[in-house]
Amino acid sequence: MNRELNDAVIVAYGRSPIARAFKGSLANLYPTDYGAQIMRAVFERVPGLPVEAIDDVIIGCAKPERTQGKNMARIITLASGLPNSVPAKTINRFCASGLESIALAAQAIKTGEAQIVIAGGVESMTMVPIEKDEMMLYDPELIKNRPDIYMTMGMTAERVADKYGITRSEMDHFALNSQRKAARAQEAGEFEKEIIPVTLDEGAFVTDECIRKDTTLDGLGQLKAVFKENGSVTAGTSSPMSDGAAFVVMMSGRTAEILSIKPIAKFIGYAVAGVDPEIMGIGPIKAIPKVMRLTGLSLEQMDVIELNEAFASQAIACIRELQIDEEKLNPRGGAIALGHPLGVTGTALTIKAISYLEDTGKKYGLISMCIGGGMGAAGIIEKL
Repeated sequence: MNRELNDAVIVAYGRSPIARAFKGSLANLYPTDYGAQIMRAVFERVPGLPVEAIDDVIIGCAKPERTQGKNMARIITLASGLPNSVPAKTINRFCASGLESIALAAQAIKTGEAQIVIAGGVESMTMVPIEKDEMMLYDPELIKNRPDIYMTMGMTAERVADKYGITRSEMDHFALNSQRKAARAQEAGEFEKEIIPVTLDEGAFVTDECIRKDTTLDGLGQLKAVFKENGSVTAGTSSPMSDGAAFVVMMSGRTAEILSIKPIAKFIGYAVAGVDPEIMGIGPIKAIPKVMRLTGLSLEQMDVIELNEAFASQAIACIRELQIDEEKLNPRGGAIALGHPLGVTGTALTIKAISYLEDTGKKYGLISMCIGGGMGAAGIIEKL
């Protein structure tokens, strides 16, 4: 029996400020704590939402282990004050985890398996960092026969720069532009409606803290390569390690109508694709055309493109290969300036795109990123 698919709509959103890992404002706070704070604040943004009717909570996390283990999503759900009847799951598609959570929620809503879902991402790169000694944990046969599977992200960025002929100067200019756009947006208050303050013992954490407003081209040029001797990728052209949380409340269009809740945006489609792990940064080159084919839309129809800036080299490669209109690209800065808390990024970029579309009165937003291990993801939203 054929059944018409439901619309999957976003009715509320919010994120923490993004904190610098290790020395930042969230370094001493458990991700379950600030994750619960942000989740609670986001569902409280929907007056009339029957919390007992929430069918599921889906939280993306790129390192769901140790402090972020034991199905952190369930812990956060209960800590947020939602009733015991609300289930939850933690999911991992590394850098796309926060977008994957939204896509999974949309799939359940579209097919009628769920009516109301909270989706998002939480990541503490402080408490569960990418460790330098992780090679000791891996399969020695794969290390010998498929070392590309375990290649560090920084080395893949160097490979992309080499393969696509991207110069150090180009990367430095790209990073400077990201910092300038983010600093301008922060100064103009354009992130304020996205951000939910996190309560700390000493007060409240209210402002993104990775942005370096004083960045100069000369300063970037003096930085040394960090991943490869005589390489070209520096800390200044890489996204900083960071901590944060972000959530959206999603439901079917029909449920929103019944509850008299005004939808903000509709989730249109999602696609993932695989690429060579050694050049994982080019994942969007495969994922973006795929989501366009699935949805029948075109890159030209996108009004804002939020492409995650894991590294300047991979972002530049994707821009060139896809011929992305840079006027539409990351208008409020990207991850090089704002940070890349791995499991959060997909949700945070979706929120950033929605906020931009609200402010400009435009329609379509594209969210995309490369993914560790050699993948790419892309999702499309429509502002309602």
